[in-house]
Amino acid sequence: MRKILVLEDNDAITMGLKYSLEQENFSVEVAKNITEAKEKIKEDNYSIYLLDITLPDGNGFEICKEIKSRYDRPVIFLTARDEETNIVLGLDMGADDYVTKPFRIRELISRINRVLSRYEKNIENTNILRYKDIEININKCKVLKGEKEIVFTSLEYKILLLLFSNVGNLVSRDQLLDKIWDIAGNFVNDNTLTVYIKRIREKLDDKDGKIIQTIRGIGYRVGE
Repeated sequence: MRKILVLEDNDAITMGLKYSLEQENFSVEVAKNITEAKEKIKEDNYSIYLLDITLPDGNGFEICKEIKSRYDRPVIFLTARDEETNIVLGLDMGADDYVTKPFRIRELISRINRVLSRYEKNIENTNILRYKDIEININKCKVLKGEKEIVFTSLEYKILLLLFSNVGNLVSRDQLLDKIWDIAGNFVNDNTLTVYIKRIREKLDDKDGKIIQTIRGIGYRVGE
């Protein structure tokens, strides 16, 4: 369940927000001032932050700045209409969106979902390795060649990941042997590594070694 921190001092707004967001399967925590918010953000427990700007002991810009200095998490500002011109400051700090009060709850939820979707997509993309028509999704441990999924054993996948994490660079046999071991915990020997590389090439339809190149006597390289 995705967790939201709402920083807002208006009880009527927080009660309505909490109820509506919980109906959308969000877990909601509320802070009514800067002091409470600073305490709650000490740990990276939240998927997204909704921050009011004007608060009894400061402003939401201060908390936004602190969040962005600590974590890579999205922030949406809740702003009164007469504060809208100041929102540029918040966006410059890295805020992802803002909603003007009074707001319609469905619009706010739509914006929250849109920001989270964009953020989660960016996170997923940073965990994808690509070379030519081969794609490795690290989050899902899936390998695609074109649109076809290729299934690898655990050890084959580890070798593949090491090679594709270093596209264009030589990975020596010693480096590979040092990083991988079999299921029983024993280090893979040199001859076994050769067999595994052959199996990986067969599954990638790379029998001629154009994807995983052999650098004779040294190791392997993906890409030029």
